Amino acid sequence: MRNEDVAQFCKDHGPRFIGFAGVDPHKGMEAVRELEHAVRELGLRGLNLQCFENKLRCNDAKMFPLYAKCIELDIPVNIHCSTNFSTATLMDYGRPIYLDEVMVHFPELRVVASPPGFPWVDELIAVAWRHANVSIGLVAMRHKYLNVPNSGYEMLLQYGNSVLQDQIIYGSAYPMMPIERSLAEIDELPLKDSVRQKWLHDNAARLLGV
Repeated sequence: MRNEDVAQFCKDHGPRFIGFAGVDPHKGMEAVRELEHAVRELGLRGLNLQCFENKLRCNDAKMFPLYAKCIELDIPVNIHCSTNFSTATLMDYGRPIYLDEVMVHFPELRVVASPPGFPWVDELIAVAWRHANVSIGLVAMRHKYLNVPNSGYEMLLQYGNSVLQDQIIYGSAYPMMPIERSLAEIDELPLKDSVRQKWLHDNAARLLGV
């Protein structure tokens, strides 16, 4: 989908939708200019990078001009940090450990790492713990598994209910799953009330400046 189409959708549906731009890092400075146009002219308010689709790790130098532009424009970037199910590209492109290097070089960059880095969930937690500007987006997953032993996601509940409570952002990933069911699964998690409010609203509102 073109950035123009995303912007038009957001315009047509009022303030309930905030659009993120998509660009191809292989285009170099052309991609940087496309991002600036999408933000300044089209009104989009973030950058979305599905690194495995571009066959680049998030710490590839081709990404760096885009990160610098995100800081300049004061917008967040969503970075895919998990496995992927395309056998035409490497699973390794989504390893969260590469995000650690990005944040060392660009500490002002505001990142949402999503979905949670299965099978590297502990690795993603370590990156987020090290870098306060890294949030974990709970999207494209069944939220109930955060409370299922041996699911691989249990650490997200433990850390997200404590030291990382300000860095977890809920996402329904609709239409992959009905929003009502997704929210019901969040409600069933043993979260502190104050933490649930942060996951469902406050952390995203702060990230997006709304």
